[in-house]
Amino acid sequence: MPKPSVLARLDKVVDDFCRRTRYFQEELTKGRARMFAMQHRLNTRQRNSVLKLKVAANCPDWDTRIEIIKACSQEVIADHEHGRGRAHWEILEDLGTKIGLKRSEIRAAAPIASTQLAWAAWEGLMASRHWLEGIVANTCAERANVPGYGTGIMKKRGWFGLERERWGKLFGLADDELEFFELHEKADIEHSDAGWRAVERFAKRLRMEDAAVAACEKNLAVWEMYLDGIGAAGNRLDGG
Repeated sequence: MPKPSVLARLDKVVDDFCRRTRYFQEELTKGRARMFAMQHRLNTRQRNSVLKLKVAANCPDWDTRIEIIKACSQEVIADHEHGRGRAHWEILEDLGTKIGLKRSEIRAAAPIASTQLAWAAWEGLMASRHWLEGIVANTCAERANVPGYGTGIMKKRGWFGLERERWGKLFGLADDELEFFELHEKADIEHSDAGWRAVERFAKRLRMEDAAVAACEKNLAVWEMYLDGIGAAGNRLDGG
């Protein structure tokens, strides 16, 4: 039997991540949602102003480099295609104020231990690895926002489709108040498609198909730790 394509293997790794990660399977609570708003705002800024740009600097393919920089710009400077000119971290900050957080509280939040460990791990997986492995690191979690992975609502609508429904029910928010999740359902298809296209174009030529799959596995293990850390810290906010 022929070996599956590198993209099929990557898709299997993403599907396993979506099925096993506790944060996706366990109940969303108000404490978990508020901790996510605070930590993911920080993480969006760190990954897109520091870590992903190191991958872009290492990338010799001009078109791919520009796609990385454009995606980072949407996240930390301004998204005119999906976010009405606002950066994604700003839209998440606004969402945090709708679920009971003060803006000053969000801005004063510090990274919890698991977030700091994730950043240290990603530094090694993105800054000092081959650029193709770095592109996988850039986009593998965004791939979870593409429908087709995991089970239930997540499989039908993607990770942030799941979050949009969970947050809407928990806090009684209207669709227009949940735009952070809706815009990522669209933007992350574009971002992750760019990463998957780069792997499809270059992995075989560079003899890096196995390395690309291994990079996906390692990075999603870090994402799992990051999200489960948010869940545990959120439980403490709930008094658990």
